[in-house]
Amino acid sequence: MVRTAPAIALVAALSASAPALSAQTFNTDYSVTLLGIPIATASFKSTIDNDRFRIDGSLASSGVARLFDQTNGTTSVAGGLSQTGTIPASYDLDYVSDKKRQRTAMRFSNGTVTSTENVPPSRPRQGDWVHLQSEHLRSVVDPISSTLIRAGSAGEVCNRTIRLYDGEMRANLVLSPARSTRQGTIACSARFEPVAGYRPSRSALRYLRDRSRIAIAFAPLGDTGFYAPVDASIGTQIGTVRIVAQNIRQQ
Repeated sequence: MVRTAPAIALVAALSASAPALSAQTFNTDYSVTLLGIPIATASFKSTIDNDRFRIDGSLASSGVARLFDQTNGTTSVAGGLSQTGTIPASYDLDYVSDKKRQRTAMRFSNGTVTSTENVPPSRPRQGDWVHLQSEHLRSVVDPISSTLIRAGSAGEVCNRTIRLYDGEMRANLVLSPARSTRQGTIACSARFEPVAGYRPSRSALRYLRDRSRIAIAFAPLGDTGFYAPVDASIGTQIGTVRIVAQNIRQQ
């Protein structure tokens, strides 16, 4: 995913019966490791209301990773709520990596992407590049709001496909139930399916699609009827990336 901040974007993964909500706000801090070595941190503030949500976050490389690539960024997304999750209206990612500034801004209408701005612009794609078509940008969510899953019960969390768009790539994250290994969480296994906006010959994507083992554990956010990821692991060519929630604090 070229336009999404390192490591955090990889998990970028995702009821009518839920009661009416007053605004509830949660602060979550995440640590990111590669082969057990700290490489990044992230913090998110999520506010959920009756029919609206907003998420503001910050992320930064840490530990040994800062010796090779210093990354710092902010992200925000806001929109409405559906029976199964979020309906983003706006998404913004702004970060500096290795002294190069990059920005992605996306706008949505009823789940359809209406505009995408990448700064600097994406280079022209040739060769075996799978180009985006208009149908690829319908009924999609951004990498951040996709992590909020709405379910009437724990058993409904994993049986779904999350249609992701990060400003360049369209991909599906197919969730299915897995045996839980952490008390109080719902464990899902996941399969990554690139759809468009990518190069099939890229070995890292082929590995992610064909060989990677992806596991995501979700936990409920208070009594909102939403579930958020608290532990995720993604197998890559260079080792397993793990993202763990250090704490979740309700304001």
